[in-house]
Amino acid sequence: MSIFLDTTGEPTLGIGICARCSRKFKLADLHPDPNYPNLMVCDADTDEYDPYRLAPRPPDQIVLPFNRPDVSLNTHPAGVIQEAGDEFFITEDGNSYLEM
Repeated sequence: MSIFLDTTGEPTLGIGICARCSRKFKLADLHPDPNYPNLMVCDADTDEYDPYRLAPRPPDQIVLPFNRPDVSLNTHPAGVIQEAGDEFFITEDGNSYLEM
């Protein structure tokens, strides 16, 4: 048996059918589904918005607190490390050095 819907006083006099439950509603009572905007559904059949449809988060900006500058390390032609004009050799025990 059909149901009469009184549309007087509504913004439109149209009647629509819910895309999910196939029941008859006033057009003002139907709205687009968040996941499928082409489906006009009633309040009872509205899905929650699927978070997997959102755009991905931007990548994290990772900056090191102490970055090493890209400066060449000056070396002596014989392979001895030279720092600000001072030459030194590292001893076998690794705890001290000999200045030249």
